[in-house]
Amino acid sequence: MNGAFLSLALVTQLGGPLVMPVGDVVPVINVERTCKETAATDKAMNLDLPQSVENCMRDENAAQQQLAAIWSNYSASVRDRCAAEATLLGSGSYVDLLTCMQMNDPATLSPTPALRGASKNRNKN
Repeated sequence: MNGAFLSLALVTQLGGPLVMPVGDVVPVINVERTCKETAATDKAMNLDLPQSVENCMRDENAAQQQLAAIWSNYSASVRDRCAAEATLLGSGSYVDLLTCMQMNDPATLSPTPALRGASKNRNKN
């Protein structure tokens, strides 16, 4: 009973629930594992310009910071779909997640107006 009262008191004092829905924050991705796997694959393939783990981590951390700044600008459906795509194969990438989000940027996506121009159907409306 005291625990329930304390929870109620905290919720009342703070003005809302103490738990934030997972969809409202950038998902946590183990990019260190992804970067190590990528560097090992690059090395095994004898690439001329393999990406180091350090450079990969720098890029992933920069992408995570950019995502944190824009995450709430997107609908839950876009966030969920992009998060699922970015972690599809078990490992994940903030760079992939950011790319997906940018491809669905509400600021650059606008409905195509009903253009008629020289269309043969222009008088059929």
